[in-house]
Amino acid sequence: MDKRRKFDEHPTVVRVRERSADAVLRPGPLDAEWLRKLALQAGADDVGFVEIDRPELADERAEIESALPGARALIGFVCRMNRDSIRSPARSVANLEFHHATDDTNDVARRIVSALQERGVRALNPAVGFPMEMDRFPDRIWVVSHKPVAVAAGLGKMGIHRNVIHPKFGSFVLLGTVVIDAEIGEYSRPIDFDPCLECKLCVAACPTGAISPDGYFDFSACYTHNYREFLGNFGEWVEQLADSRDAGDYRSRVADNETASMWQSLSFGANYKAAYCMSVCPAGEDVIGAYLDDSRAHLNDVVRPLQHKAETVYVVRGSDAEQYVAHRFPEKRTKLVGRGLRPTSIARFVAGMPLLFQREQSRGLDATYHFTFTGAERRRITVSIHDRTLDITDGHQGTPDIRITADAHTWLRVLTDKSVLPRALLLGRIRPHGSPRLLLAFARCFPM
Repeated sequence: MDKRRKFDEHPTVVRVRERSADAVLRPGPLDAEWLRKLALQAGADDVGFVEIDRPELADERAEIESALPGARALIGFVCRMNRDSIRSPARSVANLEFHHATDDTNDVARRIVSALQERGVRALNPAVGFPMEMDRFPDRIWVVSHKPVAVAAGLGKMGIHRNVIHPKFGSFVLLGTVVIDAEIGEYSRPIDFDPCLECKLCVAACPTGAISPDGYFDFSACYTHNYREFLGNFGEWVEQLADSRDAGDYRSRVADNETASMWQSLSFGANYKAAYCMSVCPAGEDVIGAYLDDSRAHLNDVVRPLQHKAETVYVVRGSDAEQYVAHRFPEKRTKLVGRGLRPTSIARFVAGMPLLFQREQSRGLDATYHFTFTGAERRRITVSIHDRTLDITDGHQGTPDIRITADAHTWLRVLTDKSVLPRALLLGRIRPHGSPRLLLAFARCFPM
């Protein structure tokens, strides 16, 4: 018997083909009301639907289709968290809520996928948080950006604190997404107002100054402190461990409570160090009542305990955050740590500059830099720093105040270890043409 005939006569193949002959073809678009009830029954607190070609998701489409070829729509949903747990100055309480709520949200997404699979719809649920695609770290390590999906699905708007604010549940939600290969009969639209109250309490509570009143967000400050035991910051701790001569040297670098906290993160789930911006936010119909009744009580009971909490704030030496904590929260301790995010290519260096730029360190600097990278990765870019703003363009644009030619590999080594720079200059692997002061000023804008 040849292989094809043997395959055709296999009991599983025979039964499935017999069943398929009598099967009704999967209907067209899924009924939106049926799908909404399915998501709510699975445990979601609100849900919306977005077509794959929605313009707001243009930057996401390639990644989504790579994860699920043939993807046609996305189901965005939210799950509520317990507010008072998140607001607690005791980080063990807040983190326990984050961990359990994350598990619950993943479970909701999985239940939706299972129900759709039974209906013959291909579907997948990317992780709400961790784990993610760490083989791509420090580049994009997620499958779907839940925030733009949630906004497009009418589940809220991004607040000044960079969290999605749901019109009813406020900031106290976690976001989930299910990707499907079917169309939906009716899609959701973004809400027509901004739930953010512009109260700026998130600005007042942030221990690192990452959120500015004018809306500017210092990603590096937030990442360095709040994610101290995550991702690249965990790697920085490992390097301290590796560099220690002995136990005594290690203890001089890392306090016992920091070691215990790292053990806790490794054992039970990584701990956020703050997330105070979410804690103090009074937005949302279900949340705002107490704030409207007595805003002073909200300040005394929710905001000030976080502001006055005695804690260590992790900052990069020479960063805006280091100066901010010393000025705004002198009762908090600062600990100088290395920058957890280090580029592994020139492309990642360029993409990461806006995230690491320290605008207060650039105060008074007005300069245009022409970079020419040679060697393994060739690229030319123009970097302009003016009035505390950063602008990056490909190619050499305008008249430079300084030109820098650098071997790509050497430049990346300097970004990891500044001690490499003198030898790189001596050997001509980095060649500045212009005032050395401008090169030093550039380095101050991106402290390590």
